[in-house]
Amino acid sequence: MLDKIIRVVRDAGELIRCAHDVEQDITEKTNPADVVTKYDVAVQKFLRRELLRLLPEADFLGEEGAQSQLTQPWCFIVDPIDGTANFVRGMGHSNISVALAKNGQTEYAVVYNPYRDELFSARRGEGAWLNAKPIHVTDHDAAHALLICGSTAYDRELTDRHFDMMKALYNRCADYRRFGAAALDFCYLACGRAEVFFECRLRPWDIAAGTLILTEAGGQVTQMDGSAIDVTQNCSIFASNGICHGLLDVIREM
Repeated sequence: MLDKIIRVVRDAGELIRCAHDVEQDITEKTNPADVVTKYDVAVQKFLRRELLRLLPEADFLGEEGAQSQLTQPWCFIVDPIDGTANFVRGMGHSNISVALAKNGQTEYAVVYNPYRDELFSARRGEGAWLNAKPIHVTDHDAAHALLICGSTAYDRELTDRHFDMMKALYNRCADYRRFGAAALDFCYLACGRAEVFFECRLRPWDIAAGTLILTEAGGQVTQMDGSAIDVTQNCSIFASNGICHGLLDVIREM
């Protein structure tokens, strides 16, 4: 199943790589930072068709369009273009994120950046890979950690809390980055490019694939209160290489 999903995702990546005149068809959803293009819709339509051919009885939860009620044990959770703002501006840092979950727990995960031809994947209990090579988190402690964060661009009521937390964590880490594609943020921790990632609120399609890739690479993911995540629900995220997860206490004390 993982190999079949990978083939579908790589084919979908061609739609992104060949995109042109992106700026001519942009629609704002909830605010100016939350945008959708015709390519988001086209890629999701392709993924829905091809993935459900692999497992017709599964539900399909995608970012674009109306969200249907989940009734089946198996569910594909899909972000057709994670990092749409980057995509619109030609930054070359966007991805396709596909998870296949069973009863709210991801079993298979694929995250693909077609611009760099980097494909991250994982199967529960069997490890994580970047372009078919095993990956693992670093053993850096907090003082030597690179922190990645979002910016609550869709949830501005959380902005003050976000920046307070970011400052508190930054003061305990080596440096920080903001890349604008959550699924890749998880994968960058998984392959050792960073050690800590947090976001005050993310959606299922932001987290479902990346969290499995990270945990299979030896990392740790919880909500900010330390509880487990449910990949079918919106939630806060605190992710780390495991060694740095003690930084969660900094947030709890705020």
